[in-house]
Amino acid sequence: MHGTEAPSAWVQRWAHLVPGGGTVLDVACGHGRHLKWFAQLGHRVTGVDRSAEAIDAVKPFGRAVLADIENGPWPFEGESFDAVVVTNYLWRALLPVITRSVAPGGVLIYETFATGNESVGKPSRPDFLLQHGELLQACEGLHMVAYEDGFCDRPERFVQRIAAVRKHPATPESPPRYPLDATG
Repeated sequence: MHGTEAPSAWVQRWAHLVPGGGTVLDVACGHGRHLKWFAQLGHRVTGVDRSAEAIDAVKPFGRAVLADIENGPWPFEGESFDAVVVTNYLWRALLPVITRSVAPGGVLIYETFATGNESVGKPSRPDFLLQHGELLQACEGLHMVAYEDGFCDRPERFVQRIAAVRKHPATPESPPRYPLDATG
């Protein structure tokens, strides 16, 4: 069943950038593989999806919001989160809203399909595939910690993914350190 698979390896790799006990928003959360995982790590989680079935499935993990974010208002206006997680989802009109939802000191962890995926499977429509460098452009104003744009196998897919932090306005005298691995 969709949503019951393991959390994305990309999300797991960069989860250490989420402040301890911080708030996590999972956009288009599906059946909550990331919500469950972040909740088990002690984070306060919020999921949003347009599927009532999906929202019912994630209610045990935290705040669950039923909303059609493509055709209705953004349900988190005025809120920000210590982490915003998006996987396998793209609605270009929401990219600025999603990046604005990252709190100072928070992280955006995003991974979705990219141009080239049409040669190996679904999604194949350009509307659902990031163009080369598009995710980088969408995250201007955030500090890029990691970015990839390429091909993965098992299963075969073309992806773009990013981990980007919103710098905290109170800049310390030394630059912030964003470890490139959880053991760092």
